Amino acid sequence: MMVFDRTRACAPLLVFTLVVLGALPARAHADERWKAGVARAVITPQGPLWMAGYGARKAPSTGAIHDLWTKAVAIQDPAGDKGLLITLDICGIDRGTAGRIAAALERQAGLTRERIVIACSHTHCGPVVGANLEPMYPIDAAERKRIADYTSGLEQKVVATSLRALGSLAEANLAFGTGRAGFAVNRRENREAEAPAKRAGLALVGPVDHDVPVLRIERAGGGMLAVVYGYACHCTTLDINKFSGDYAGFTSIELEKAYPGATALFVAGCGADQNPIPRRALALAERYGHELAVAVRQTLAGPLRSLEGKLTAAYREVPLEFAALPSRSDLTRDMASSNFYIASRAKLLNRKLDAAGSLAAAYPYPVQAWKLGELDWIFLGGEVVVDYALRIKRNLDPGRTGVSAYCNDVMAYIPSRRVLKEGGYEGGGAMLYYGLPSPWRENVEEAIIGTISRTLQSEKP
Repeated sequence: MMVFDRTRACAPLLVFTLVVLGALPARAHADERWKAGVARAVITPQGPLWMAGYGARKAPSTGAIHDLWTKAVAIQDPAGDKGLLITLDICGIDRGTAGRIAAALERQAGLTRERIVIACSHTHCGPVVGANLEPMYPIDAAERKRIADYTSGLEQKVVATSLRALGSLAEANLAFGTGRAGFAVNRRENREAEAPAKRAGLALVGPVDHDVPVLRIERAGGGMLAVVYGYACHCTTLDINKFSGDYAGFTSIELEKAYPGATALFVAGCGADQNPIPRRALALAERYGHELAVAVRQTLAGPLRSLEGKLTAAYREVPLEFAALPSRSDLTRDMASSNFYIASRAKLLNRKLDAAGSLAAAYPYPVQAWKLGELDWIFLGGEVVVDYALRIKRNLDPGRTGVSAYCNDVMAYIPSRRVLKEGGYEGGGAMLYYGLPSPWRENVEEAIIGTISRTLQSEKP
């Protein structure tokens, strides 16, 4: 397997992997070491709860295939600066929920916002959390109360798990490399029913990113501590009414069996326009999970670059502008629509208009970056299409760059200029289900890329 190959910058699908194990030589001085700590907690709802991601569902959950988790890895550089990466087996998190978690960690652990990453796996077999995708679900007041209670408990578990990770810091070694996996397909360019035959005929089209970057962290005394991995592909293999981490959940299970005592954490890439195809079968979720686990293990077995230096971090919010705002009369008309989703969004926006007197013309979009020695790791909010990862890696060394999405706030799809102009679900149609008033303005890509550039500059030592 080739590692750190710059020619992969335009390859299909992104995967990001972080691993903590034990095989690198010890450094000469203990005070020059990184430190790392991990913790986890089960977040599977107790009893039925409405599930997230599919508007076609008409009833709450009926059980679980396997548990859902929140996991945290804390990293401290030789100078004592810390970072905390939290993963959640859920479809998405809203700005308010993420803000409360970050504020609690700042109060209790002294971590500032740029040093806290909250990453969602985007499994469509997880529970509804907070206000994420609020207009999508036909639920009553009692169910909303159950969701609110679950969300409050989830926030408490995330904070407690994070504090345990920070409290378990111990000397560690970090290294990274890049592997490959290839089961995702550009869903905008390939019809699902036709994709298997097109693959067999070498006829799949559309941009993808099949890189599997791997950051390995190991105990100084030896032995795997954790694996943080990702892939730029929707966790939509399954559409059942049972909780599951989808293919990523099965990958974590397999990795934790392969490395006893280790914790596996999933960080999704820019896969908003990527699907696992074929799908809709449990056996396929298991197969894709195994394929991704093999890619991770092969990468770990190959040569990796040891990380030396500091952990620096930066966080910015860029106001992404909407193309248009509805008037009061527009909302009144839409609230009477026979289309549930149109009426539901209009009611939500009408409530906001009543409360604030006007609708916001822009959304505060989060861009975050960490530098771990030579590694630049970018964390983006929302459902980001693959064009962003490909563009970033065209301009940066792909062997030293990670690009993750679904982080800190999953407020909408984030199309590139190309996808926005093409339209369709990712280009603007999904804004209906997220309760946002219109598609983004055409400057959306340049606004985000410009902020990434400035953020990378500000997080350098």
